[in-house]
Amino acid sequence: MSPANPIADLTYRNYDGPLESGYRWWPVAKMTMRMAIKKKSFWWLGIFSGWWYFVLSIVFYVWDVLAANASPNTPAPNFFKTLIWKDQFLAAFSESQLFLLLIALLIGVGAIANDNKTNALLIYFSKPCTKADYLIGKWVGIFLCLLGVVAAPTILFFMYCALSYRQYGILSDDPWLILKLFLVFPIAPAFHASVALGISSLFDQGRLAGAVYAGLYFIGLIFTKAIEGIRFANGGSQPFADTAFYFSIDGLQIGLAKDVLHTSGSNIFGGGRGMLPPPSAPHFLPFAMVYLVICAASLLLAYSRIRAVEVIGS
Repeated sequence: MSPANPIADLTYRNYDGPLESGYRWWPVAKMTMRMAIKKKSFWWLGIFSGWWYFVLSIVFYVWDVLAANASPNTPAPNFFKTLIWKDQFLAAFSESQLFLLLIALLIGVGAIANDNKTNALLIYFSKPCTKADYLIGKWVGIFLCLLGVVAAPTILFFMYCALSYRQYGILSDDPWLILKLFLVFPIAPAFHASVALGISSLFDQGRLAGAVYAGLYFIGLIFTKAIEGIRFANGGSQPFADTAFYFSIDGLQIGLAKDVLHTSGSNIFGGGRGMLPPPSAPHFLPFAMVYLVICAASLLLAYSRIRAVEVIGS
Protein backbone atom coordinates (compact mmCIF):
# COMPACT_ATOMS: atom_id res chain seq x y z
CA MET A 1 0.00 0.00 0.00
CA SER A 2 1.30 3.41 -0.89
CA PRO A 3 1.40 5.95 1.97
CA ALA A 4 -0.14 8.43 -0.45
CA ASN A 5 -3.28 6.28 -0.65
CA PRO A 6 -4.42 5.65 2.94
CA ILE A 7 -6.98 2.97 3.66
CA ALA A 8 -10.02 3.25 5.91
CA ASP A 9 -9.56 2.43 9.59
CA LEU A 10 -9.90 -1.33 9.99
CA THR A 11 -11.99 -0.83 13.13
CA TYR A 12 -14.83 0.18 10.83
CA ARG A 13 -15.10 -3.24 9.25
CA ASN A 14 -18.45 -5.00 9.67
CA TYR A 15 -18.90 -6.62 13.06
CA ASP A 16 -19.02 -10.40 12.86
CA GLY A 17 -19.10 -11.28 16.55
CA PRO A 18 -21.96 -12.67 18.63
CA LEU A 19 -25.35 -10.93 18.65
CA GLU A 20 -26.88 -11.42 22.07
CA SER A 21 -29.21 -8.52 22.82
CA GLY A 22 -32.68 -8.63 21.28
CA TYR A 23 -33.02 -4.84 21.30
CA ARG A 24 -30.02 -3.80 19.26
CA TRP A 25 -32.25 -1.50 17.21
CA TRP A 26 -33.21 0.62 20.23
CA PRO A 27 -29.99 2.71 20.37
CA VAL A 28 -30.52 3.57 16.68
CA ALA A 29 -34.12 4.57 17.43
CA LYS A 30 -33.07 6.71 20.40
CA MET A 31 -30.43 8.48 18.32
CA THR A 32 -32.98 9.16 15.57
CA MET A 33 -35.45 10.60 18.06
CA ARG A 34 -32.79 12.61 19.85
CA MET A 35 -31.72 14.24 16.59
CA ALA A 36 -35.37 15.02 15.75
CA ILE A 37 -36.36 16.65 19.01
CA LYS A 38 -33.27 18.85 18.97
CA LYS A 39 -34.66 20.65 15.93
CA LYS A 40 -36.83 23.64 16.79
CA SER A 41 -38.64 23.32 13.48
CA PHE A 42 -39.85 19.86 14.55
CA TRP A 43 -41.61 21.36 17.56
CA TRP A 44 -43.09 24.26 15.61
CA LEU A 45 -44.41 21.98 12.88
CA GLY A 46 -45.80 19.65 15.52
CA ILE A 47 -47.66 22.50 17.18
CA PHE A 48 -49.02 23.86 13.90
CA SER A 49 -50.17 20.39 12.83
CA GLY A 50 -52.94 20.68 15.44
CA TRP A 51 -54.13 24.07 14.25
CA TRP A 52 -57.60 22.79 13.37
CA TYR A 53 -58.18 21.69 16.97
CA PHE A 54 -57.37 25.24 18.05
CA VAL A 55 -59.96 26.58 15.61
CA LEU A 56 -62.56 24.08 16.81
CA SER A 57 -61.89 24.96 20.45
CA ILE A 58 -62.60 28.63 19.79
CA VAL A 59 -65.73 27.89 17.73
CA PHE A 60 -67.10 25.45 20.31
CA TYR A 61 -66.49 27.90 23.14
CA VAL A 62 -68.28 30.73 21.32
CA TRP A 63 -71.27 28.58 20.41
CA ASP A 64 -71.46 27.18 23.95
CA VAL A 65 -71.59 30.70 25.39
CA LEU A 66 -74.29 31.64 22.89
CA ALA A 67 -76.24 28.46 23.65
CA ALA A 68 -76.20 29.17 27.39
CA ASN A 69 -77.89 32.53 26.84
CA ALA A 70 -80.24 31.63 24.01
CA SER A 71 -83.74 30.22 23.73
CA PRO A 72 -84.18 26.62 22.50
CA ASN A 73 -85.38 27.76 19.07
CA THR A 74 -82.31 29.83 18.25
CA PRO A 75 -79.44 28.38 16.14
CA ALA A 76 -76.94 28.24 19.01
CA PRO A 77 -78.31 25.17 20.87
CA ASN A 78 -79.08 23.43 17.58
CA PHE A 79 -75.44 23.74 16.50
CA PHE A 80 -74.31 21.08 18.96
CA LYS A 81 -77.35 18.91 18.26
CA THR A 82 -76.33 18.55 14.60
CA LEU A 83 -72.60 18.22 15.31
CA ILE A 84 -71.00 14.93 14.27
CA TRP A 85 -68.07 14.56 16.65
CA LYS A 86 -66.06 11.94 14.79
CA ASP A 87 -66.17 14.06 11.66
CA GLN A 88 -64.45 16.88 13.52
CA PHE A 89 -61.56 14.58 14.42
CA LEU A 90 -61.44 13.36 10.82
CA ALA A 91 -61.30 16.97 9.60
CA ALA A 92 -58.44 17.75 11.99
CA PHE A 93 -56.54 14.67 10.79
CA SER A 94 -57.05 15.77 7.19
CA GLU A 95 -55.91 19.32 7.89
CA SER A 96 -52.69 18.05 9.53
CA GLN A 97 -51.51 16.12 6.48
CA LEU A 98 -49.22 18.80 5.02
CA PHE A 99 -47.53 19.37 8.37
CA LEU A 100 -46.99 15.64 8.85
CA LEU A 101 -45.33 15.54 5.43
CA LEU A 102 -43.06 18.44 6.37
CA ILE A 103 -42.06 16.65 9.57
CA ALA A 104 -41.34 13.49 7.58
CA LEU A 105 -39.18 15.55 5.24
CA LEU A 106 -37.40 17.06 8.23
CA ILE A 107 -36.62 13.90 10.21
CA GLY A 108 -37.24 11.02 7.81
CA VAL A 109 -35.96 11.38 4.27
CA GLY A 110 -32.43 12.16 5.38
CA ALA A 111 -32.24 9.26 7.84
CA ILE A 112 -30.39 6.92 5.47
CA ALA A 113 -29.32 9.37 2.77
CA ASN A 114 -27.26 11.45 5.18
CA ASP A 115 -25.69 8.32 6.66
CA ASN A 116 -24.72 7.32 3.12
CA LYS A 117 -23.20 10.74 2.60
CA THR A 118 -21.10 10.66 5.77
CA ASN A 119 -20.27 6.93 5.59
CA ALA A 120 -21.90 6.53 9.00
CA LEU A 121 -22.99 3.01 8.07
CA LEU A 122 -19.37 1.93 8.47
CA ILE A 123 -19.61 2.90 12.13
CA TYR A 124 -23.02 1.35 12.68
CA PHE A 125 -22.01 -2.00 11.24
CA SER A 126 -18.71 -2.09 13.08
CA LYS A 127 -20.89 -2.57 16.17
CA PRO A 128 -23.24 -5.47 17.03
CA CYS A 129 -25.85 -4.11 14.60
CA THR A 130 -27.32 -5.87 11.58
CA LYS A 131 -29.04 -4.28 8.58
CA ALA A 132 -32.39 -5.23 10.09
CA ASP A 133 -31.45 -3.65 13.43
CA TYR A 134 -30.43 -0.45 11.68
CA LEU A 135 -33.60 -0.27 9.56
CA ILE A 136 -35.94 -1.11 12.45
CA GLY A 137 -34.25 1.47 14.65
CA LYS A 138 -34.59 4.21 12.04
CA TRP A 139 -38.22 3.28 11.41
CA VAL A 140 -39.17 3.19 15.09
CA GLY A 141 -37.45 6.53 15.75
CA ILE A 142 -39.32 8.29 12.93
CA PHE A 143 -42.59 6.49 13.72
CA LEU A 144 -42.59 7.43 17.41
CA CYS A 145 -41.84 11.09 16.69
CA LEU A 146 -44.72 11.32 14.22
CA LEU A 147 -47.00 9.29 16.48
CA GLY A 148 -46.49 11.82 19.26
CA VAL A 149 -47.31 14.67 16.89
CA VAL A 150 -50.54 12.98 15.77
CA ALA A 151 -51.69 11.67 19.13
CA ALA A 152 -50.90 14.50 21.56
CA PRO A 153 -53.22 17.24 20.22
CA THR A 154 -56.00 14.74 19.49
CA ILE A 155 -55.99 13.32 23.02
CA LEU A 156 -55.84 16.80 24.56
CA PHE A 157 -58.75 18.00 22.41
CA PHE A 158 -60.81 14.89 23.18
CA MET A 159 -60.24 15.35 26.92
CA TYR A 160 -61.13 19.04 26.67
CA CYS A 161 -64.38 18.26 24.85
CA ALA A 162 -65.22 15.37 27.19
CA LEU A 163 -64.89 17.68 30.18
CA SER A 164 -66.54 20.76 28.65
CA TYR A 165 -69.13 19.45 26.18
CA ARG A 166 -70.10 16.05 27.51
CA GLN A 167 -73.74 17.10 27.55
CA TYR A 168 -73.60 17.47 23.76
CA GLY A 169 -72.88 13.81 23.10
CA ILE A 170 -69.14 13.46 22.56
CA LEU A 171 -69.13 10.36 24.77
CA SER A 172 -72.62 9.03 24.11
CA ASP A 173 -72.89 9.49 20.33
CA ASP A 174 -70.04 7.04 19.72
CA PRO A 175 -68.81 5.31 22.91
CA TRP A 176 -65.96 3.68 20.96
CA LEU A 177 -64.68 6.92 19.47
CA ILE A 178 -61.54 7.16 21.61
CA LEU A 179 -60.56 3.57 20.73
CA LYS A 180 -61.11 4.28 17.04
CA LEU A 181 -58.90 7.35 17.33
CA PHE A 182 -56.12 5.18 18.77
CA LEU A 183 -56.39 3.05 15.62
CA VAL A 184 -56.17 6.18 13.46
CA PHE A 185 -53.02 7.46 15.20
CA PRO A 186 -50.51 5.02 13.56
CA ILE A 187 -51.81 5.43 9.99
CA ALA A 188 -49.78 8.50 9.00
CA PRO A 189 -46.66 7.77 11.13
CA ALA A 190 -46.25 4.22 9.78
CA PHE A 191 -46.76 5.32 6.18
CA HIS A 192 -44.38 8.29 6.31
CA ALA A 193 -41.72 6.35 8.21
CA SER A 194 -41.79 3.51 5.67
CA VAL A 195 -41.92 5.54 2.46
CA ALA A 196 -39.44 8.15 3.69
CA LEU A 197 -36.86 5.45 4.47
CA GLY A 198 -37.43 3.74 1.12
CA ILE A 199 -36.83 6.98 -0.78
CA SER A 200 -33.96 7.99 1.51
CA SER A 201 -32.10 4.76 0.75
CA LEU A 202 -31.88 5.72 -2.93
CA PHE A 203 -29.81 8.84 -2.33
CA ASP A 204 -26.73 10.08 -0.52
CA GLN A 205 -28.18 13.54 0.06
CA GLY A 206 -31.22 14.20 2.21
CA ARG A 207 -32.28 17.19 0.13
CA LEU A 208 -32.61 15.12 -3.03
CA ALA A 209 -34.63 12.48 -1.19
CA GLY A 210 -36.83 15.22 0.25
CA ALA A 211 -37.41 16.76 -3.16
CA VAL A 212 -38.54 13.40 -4.56
CA TYR A 213 -40.92 12.72 -1.68
CA ALA A 214 -42.35 16.25 -1.80
CA GLY A 215 -42.78 15.90 -5.57
CA LEU A 216 -44.73 12.66 -5.18
CA TYR A 217 -46.93 14.25 -2.54
CA PHE A 218 -47.81 17.34 -4.55
CA ILE A 219 -48.37 15.41 -7.78
CA GLY A 220 -50.94 13.31 -5.94
CA LEU A 221 -52.43 16.42 -4.34
CA ILE A 222 -52.86 18.12 -7.73
CA PHE A 223 -54.51 14.98 -9.08
CA THR A 224 -57.02 14.79 -6.22
CA LYS A 225 -57.80 18.50 -6.57
CA ALA A 226 -58.57 17.86 -10.24
CA ILE A 227 -60.87 15.02 -9.22
CA GLU A 228 -62.57 17.36 -6.77
CA GLY A 229 -63.14 19.79 -9.62
CA ILE A 230 -64.73 17.01 -11.70
CA ARG A 231 -67.03 16.14 -8.81
CA PHE A 232 -68.05 19.77 -8.47
CA ALA A 233 -68.65 20.11 -12.21
CA ASN A 234 -70.86 17.02 -12.23
CA GLY A 235 -72.78 18.23 -9.22
CA GLY A 236 -72.27 15.28 -6.89
CA SER A 237 -70.63 12.00 -6.02
CA GLN A 238 -69.71 9.44 -8.64
CA PRO A 239 -68.18 6.01 -7.90
CA PHE A 240 -65.03 6.54 -9.97
CA ALA A 241 -64.46 10.13 -8.84
CA ASP A 242 -65.03 9.21 -5.20
CA THR A 243 -62.47 6.41 -5.38
CA ALA A 244 -59.91 8.38 -7.41
CA PHE A 245 -60.11 11.16 -4.83
CA TYR A 246 -57.99 8.97 -2.54
CA PHE A 247 -55.21 8.31 -5.07
CA SER A 248 -52.59 10.37 -3.28
CA ILE A 249 -50.37 10.13 -0.22
CA ASP A 250 -52.71 12.04 2.05
CA GLY A 251 -55.81 10.69 0.30
CA LEU A 252 -54.86 7.11 1.09
CA GLN A 253 -54.40 7.97 4.75
CA ILE A 254 -57.64 9.95 4.96
CA GLY A 255 -59.52 7.12 3.28
CA LEU A 256 -58.27 4.61 5.85
CA ALA A 257 -59.13 7.02 8.67
CA LYS A 258 -62.67 7.26 7.32
CA ASP A 259 -62.95 3.48 7.31
CA VAL A 260 -61.68 3.20 10.88
CA LEU A 261 -64.04 5.93 12.13
CA HIS A 262 -66.92 4.51 10.05
CA THR A 263 -67.80 7.81 8.42
CA SER A 264 -67.56 9.49 5.06
CA GLY A 265 -67.05 12.81 6.77
CA SER A 266 -69.11 15.94 6.49
CA ASN A 267 -68.59 19.52 5.46
CA ILE A 268 -67.46 22.00 8.05
CA PHE A 269 -69.88 22.01 11.01
CA GLY A 270 -72.49 20.15 9.01
CA GLY A 271 -71.97 22.03 5.76
CA GLY A 272 -74.38 24.35 4.03
CA ARG A 273 -76.65 24.59 1.07
CA GLY A 274 -75.02 24.15 -2.28
CA MET A 275 -72.00 22.37 -0.84
CA LEU A 276 -71.09 18.96 -2.19
CA PRO A 277 -70.81 16.16 0.36
CA PRO A 278 -67.31 14.74 0.85
CA PRO A 279 -66.41 11.61 -1.13
CA SER A 280 -67.80 8.44 0.38
CA ALA A 281 -65.43 6.27 2.38
CA PRO A 282 -63.49 3.79 0.22
CA HIS A 283 -63.72 0.02 0.58
CA PHE A 284 -61.48 -0.89 3.49
CA LEU A 285 -59.86 -4.13 2.32
CA PRO A 286 -58.38 -2.99 -1.03
CA PHE A 287 -57.20 0.32 0.42
CA ALA A 288 -55.66 -1.41 3.43
CA MET A 289 -53.87 -3.80 1.06
CA VAL A 290 -52.52 -0.93 -1.04
CA TYR A 291 -51.36 0.83 2.12
CA LEU A 292 -49.57 -2.26 3.44
CA VAL A 293 -47.99 -3.08 0.07
CA ILE A 294 -46.57 0.44 -0.28
CA CYS A 295 -45.17 0.34 3.27
CA ALA A 296 -43.71 -3.16 2.86
CA ALA A 297 -42.23 -2.42 -0.57
CA SER A 298 -40.61 0.76 0.73
CA LEU A 299 -39.00 -1.07 3.64
CA LEU A 300 -37.80 -3.91 1.41
CA LEU A 301 -36.27 -1.35 -0.93
CA ALA A 302 -34.52 0.33 1.98
CA TYR A 303 -33.24 -3.01 3.29
CA SER A 304 -31.83 -3.96 -0.09
CA ARG A 305 -30.05 -0.61 -0.42
CA ILE A 306 -28.48 -0.48 3.02
CA ARG A 307 -24.82 -1.37 2.78
CA ALA A 308 -21.60 -0.05 4.17
CA VAL A 309 -19.03 0.70 1.48
CA GLU A 310 -15.42 0.94 2.59
CA VAL A 311 -13.15 2.80 0.20
CA ILE A 312 -9.61 1.40 0.18
CA GLY A 313 -6.79 3.05 -1.71
CA SER A 314 -4.66 1.04 -4.11
